[in-house]
Amino acid sequence: MKNILLLVHDDAGEEARFQAALDLVRALSGHLTCLGILEMPVLIGIDYMMADAEVALSADVRDREAKNRTRIKARLAAENVSWNWKDATGDIARLLEAEAGLADVIVLNTVLAEYEPTDMRAIVSGVVMRAGKPILAVPQETHGLNTGGHALIAWNGAPAIANALRAVTPLLALAQGVTIVEIGKISGPPAEEAAAYLSRHGIQARIDRDVRLVSTVSDALLAACRDSRPSYCVIGAYGHSRLRERLFGGVTQRMLAESSVPLLMGH
Repeated sequence: MKNILLLVHDDAGEEARFQAALDLVRALSGHLTCLGILEMPVLIGIDYMMADAEVALSADVRDREAKNRTRIKARLAAENVSWNWKDATGDIARLLEAEAGLADVIVLNTVLAEYEPTDMRAIVSGVVMRAGKPILAVPQETHGLNTGGHALIAWNGAPAIANALRAVTPLLALAQGVTIVEIGKISGPPAEEAAAYLSRHGIQARIDRDVRLVSTVSDALLAACRDSRPSYCVIGAYGHSRLRERLFGGVTQRMLAESSVPLLMGH
């Protein structure tokens, strides 16, 4: 878990993910790849195959991102971490997916910006489902990532959380404590098997089945995060159709919208 991919884009959540990425790089003695993206605007009634990107992008957007790139590079130069920079223009989710091939984790946000050009929740949902890499999604108000704190794992035995667990084991090894919580119906191996897997990596995890499912899985998990205040929570990402998400919501979408702690998500 050495290669960290960071979205660099001038939006409200950038500072939170920048600080979290630096904490990851330092804790794991890793390397940071910064992907500076100039987002393609939505043009109604225009075929992108026919449109000239230079015409499509407004001058003020290009200027703002250029200034942001200069600012972030100057900060990185003083951080004493290993890093490199790549620039790209287009759709944020697609560009992140294309760059994720050699990444071990991608740092994004949980922030929901429905009325801004960048809807980070939609980006996170798309990238985690298609890139095949874990996502560290941090709330906008987060000031870094405490890798030596307490980690919470939301376990239901499904392949998504098993994949997430395996992917982030090097980070869990740095935690002061790890708790596996079973909430809702178990659709695979029980928590004991997850704990046994971690024990083979020198991680002694505690199992908690006392979290009551009073309403929904997401309600119970959000309550567990509020009560125990972990440094981060490891969850599986589960995809549904857009219609089902609008009608019923989903654990993944609810956690992205309301979690007060960083989420490590895998699919």
